[in-house]
Amino acid sequence: MPELKRLWLLFRPYRGWMIAGFAVSLLTLLANVALLAVSGWFVTTMAIAGASGVALSYLAPAALIRASAIARTVGRYLERLISHEATLRQLAGLRVWFYQHLEPLAPARLQQYHSADLLSRIRADIDALDNLYIRVLVPVLVALTAGAGLFVFAALYHLQLALLLLGMLLLAGGLLPWLGRRLGAAPGRRLAHTDTQLRQLAIDGTQGLAELLVYGAADDHARRLDAATAALIADQDRMSRLAGMSQGAVGLSANLTLWGMLWLGIPLVADGALAPPQLVMLALLALAAFESVAGLPLAFQQLEQTLTAARRLFAIVDAKPAVPEPAGPSPVPQNHALHIRDLRFSYPSANGQASRPALDGIDLDLSEGARIAIVGATGSGKSTLFHLLLRFWAADSGHIRLGGADIDAFHGEDLRRHIALVSQQTHLFDASIRDNLLLAAPEATQGHLEAACRTAQIHRFIEALPEGYDTWVGETGVRVSGGQARRIAIARALLRDAPILLLDEPTEGLDAATERALMDALHQLMQGRSTLMITHRPMALADMDQILVMDQGRIVERGTHSELLGARHYPRLLGLDAGIDSGIHGPLDAA
Repeated sequence: MPELKRLWLLFRPYRGWMIAGFAVSLLTLLANVALLAVSGWFVTTMAIAGASGVALSYLAPAALIRASAIARTVGRYLERLISHEATLRQLAGLRVWFYQHLEPLAPARLQQYHSADLLSRIRADIDALDNLYIRVLVPVLVALTAGAGLFVFAALYHLQLALLLLGMLLLAGGLLPWLGRRLGAAPGRRLAHTDTQLRQLAIDGTQGLAELLVYGAADDHARRLDAATAALIADQDRMSRLAGMSQGAVGLSANLTLWGMLWLGIPLVADGALAPPQLVMLALLALAAFESVAGLPLAFQQLEQTLTAARRLFAIVDAKPAVPEPAGPSPVPQNHALHIRDLRFSYPSANGQASRPALDGIDLDLSEGARIAIVGATGSGKSTLFHLLLRFWAADSGHIRLGGADIDAFHGEDLRRHIALVSQQTHLFDASIRDNLLLAAPEATQGHLEAACRTAQIHRFIEALPEGYDTWVGETGVRVSGGQARRIAIARALLRDAPILLLDEPTEGLDAATERALMDALHQLMQGRSTLMITHRPMALADMDQILVMDQGRIVERGTHSELLGARHYPRLLGLDAGIDSGIHGPLDAA
């Protein structure tokens, strides 16, 4: 199983904790076995000594019993403490490791994955990996070590009894886990996938409830949700039944071993080959020894679910980024002008072949401090151009130069330090306003935050909140309005202080008053920066130095607003073609 090897390598930084957890678990088990076995020997010996009138010192065995009891109690506590510390460190490290591999794949390589699927992998699948350490690695090592040690100890008294103990331990710790693995493999795999499907359906139903109701699909979606829930419960029920049967089988094995020890040992006592206290000690030792294998059937029953989770993680980690990073250091641009020549790009289709070009021979020059707007119908290539400027995708041909250097020579993070993006879909994390702002500049002071928010015309709103900048915005910024979220994004872009600004429909969907306030904030943001803006809003187009009209991946018209009013595509895109003679364009010109 290559997944186990890879996971073991990933656990390298935490092996000290893992070894400590194994050592404490082993000592705790041995203390428990010693407590039961020595207690049986001691009680039997004292009974025989009392019946025969023989004097016997009880100090040493009593001290050993007390020490075993204390060691077991302390060991249980330390076992939980150390094993949980090791597990939590592993899970935290795995999440960081997974995110570090996930981030370079966005957005190109992640488009095929549902957001709920990614959430399930980074949360549920990584959580499932804790079974490997707590329920597989440590129990197997403890079972092998303790089983071998107890067999040797029992063999010192009688080999036949020791072989009985070893055989039953192999049955309960080998055959039963193998059967559990075989029987639990199929439902374990289904559980991992059904859990993801259920999470996807739940998120889709919550986020898209309005659309489901409008199109009358809510009942159908509810039936799919019920079907996934029923499938999940059915597989959980199968796993629970297997767990109950395996635990019962281990208990049966332990009791059969106890009876077998007595059945074989009583004749040995009668023949004088074994002392009565020794038989009691070995019988109780055998009973306690099954604690070492009690958890193995359940662990191996759930192993397939753990391995399935690991495969799902490795499937993403092993994916190659769409845009490879250069080998050498990023160049230092001479200036912050953008020059694009003959840029061509096609998104890969489902069969791997190139589809219709999204960009087909784009030429564009954005000098320092210039403002250029891009308009075009949906699918004309506007957002694709932004994706290529940010190195989310790599161009098929042509080149983009920043300050004289090809952007392919920049590392993605280095390039994006020169570019700030304010998107139509502003994302705020489920954190405070302060935390969301500090993403752009972690070292920013309170004064810097307030200055940026004043420029973005959001400071008064934040200041009026009971908790001010420490106000929690909720998941995806649900506790603030769309206009407020975008002004927070503008403040974040100001804190980033990048010389090139990309604006993707920043005022789309806002009412007139909010749009006007946001445009005032954007004008402040654009001061001294090279700006490339995707928009169809007349208020935003009025102050642009140049407007580019895109259609089917090409720039079909260029010019200022007044120059393009008589063009073919531009008035139609703005809804002005039917109103040029009726004064619709007058307010736009006046703006």
